[in-house]
Amino acid sequence: MESTVHPLAGAKFTRLVEIMAKLRAPGGCPWDREQTFDSIKPYTLEETYEVLDAIDARDWNGLSEELGDFILQAVFFAQMASEENLFNIEDSLDAINEKLVRRHPHIFSDGNAQTADAVKKRWDEIKAEEKASQGKPPALLLDGVSRKTPALVEAQQIASKAAGVGFDWDNVDQVFDKLTEEVAELRTAKDAAAIEDELGDMLFVIVNLARFMKVDPEQALRRTNAKFRRRFGFVEQTLAGLGKTLQDSTVAEMEDCWQQAKREERAST
Repeated sequence: MESTVHPLAGAKFTRLVEIMAKLRAPGGCPWDREQTFDSIKPYTLEETYEVLDAIDARDWNGLSEELGDFILQAVFFAQMASEENLFNIEDSLDAINEKLVRRHPHIFSDGNAQTADAVKKRWDEIKAEEKASQGKPPALLLDGVSRKTPALVEAQQIASKAAGVGFDWDNVDQVFDKLTEEVAELRTAKDAAAIEDELGDMLFVIVNLARFMKVDPEQALRRTNAKFRRRFGFVEQTLAGLGKTLQDSTVAEMEDCWQQAKREERAST
């Protein structure tokens, strides 16, 4: 089936680029004009998480709007780069278009990759070939994983790369066994440094368990965070309806409300 073509997308993207250029031009918006690469970074991170929140909520209208904000971040950075004669938005579009074609030879050439794992393996191979052709020294396997990402995401990427070259357990039962081992070691840790070390090991094994079970650990934790927020909000509101605050309620009373929240959630599904 052919992909849907959006004939107006190009013109609308051009309009966004024009608007951003006008906002940054002399006589444009004072706020937009004073922004720098560094000052915009926090907004880029914020918009990224707002996209994720909209997806989690299955808020498709919200996602449509948030994606617009997300695209604006790229246009904003490119406009600033253009003003300094570093590159422009066309260069960025050329780079990603060429990369996608180059790294998908099974689609655009005579390559062969029948599974998602095979595609990922070939992607990494082509990436390494590109670096070699540019005269860059071979990187260590894990050099491509940024230390600046959230620790959970970093662990996920590290584990996946190591597994890609065969450094892995044979099956999920072995991962469960390793988790049991790490829990036992955490229980016997004697000081703060040992506890931190063993807890880190346990979290890393849990990330690998998620990988074996084909679950995104970041997404799983985000969903649990949202669930806890929802249920704890129910606890607080229910107690307030009884004329009580969290501070003057017992754990048993809060637990009763928590269980009520769970029952109502199950009844509504």
